[in-house]
Amino acid sequence: MPHSITIANKEILRQVKLSCQIPEITQQIITRQIIENTAKQAAIKIEPEELQKAADQMRLVNNLLNSEETWQWLTTHHLSLDDFEDIVYTSLLSGKLAVHLFADKVEPYFYAHQSNYLGAVMYEVILDDEDLGWELFYAIKADEMSYFDVAYKYIQNTELRRKCGYLGLVNRQNLSPEVSTAVFSSQPPQILKPIVTAKGVHLIFVEEIVQRQLDDKLHQEIAAHLYYEWLQLQSQQVEYNIQLDES
Repeated sequence: MPHSITIANKEILRQVKLSCQIPEITQQIITRQIIENTAKQAAIKIEPEELQKAADQMRLVNNLLNSEETWQWLTTHHLSLDDFEDIVYTSLLSGKLAVHLFADKVEPYFYAHQSNYLGAVMYEVILDDEDLGWELFYAIKADEMSYFDVAYKYIQNTELRRKCGYLGLVNRQNLSPEVSTAVFSSQPPQILKPIVTAKGVHLIFVEEIVQRQLDDKLHQEIAAHLYYEWLQLQSQQVEYNIQLDES
């Protein structure tokens, strides 16, 4: 028989504890306070026009196309308009703080770590059998079959098989050490000898090695990386006590 349940604050807190989410939420609180305190020290301000633009963007991201959908979303998440504004404000403040701290550090970092921003245009087939990997490798080298014949025959994923294992431009940081070493030691276009990792036996064709340029996208990636590392370091230096009152 249907019946109503009233969920009090203490029950929500208890469920957070039982779900083992206290460490994660504590970290989020610490991070928010670090951002707010540092931004205040740096005299970073948010203008009303910036806040409105960011709020509009957040509504678009959450597919809130009218006031009714916005109110429904706020109700679902038990948020007030002030809460919504706080979310937008903190996000905007975080972005401005990242620019303030690291905008002039991105270019030096890029040139000091340029080898990390190599990319490879590559194809990949992952097999379960190393002997089969070597057999196929030598068959390709001897022109008995093409790499694309192998990919179409041995890749199980339908979409990936249709692309013959094409992975596009893959950044060096996204490859395992074993694969990265082989790929970036190659002379493209080249098929690599089978590489064994925890995922299986990799049969890789490297089409091209590409040095990424410091465009807007990469600039944002590096700034975000530096900012994230800075936040982690700041968090590690914070001493805190947790006071939980379920009464």
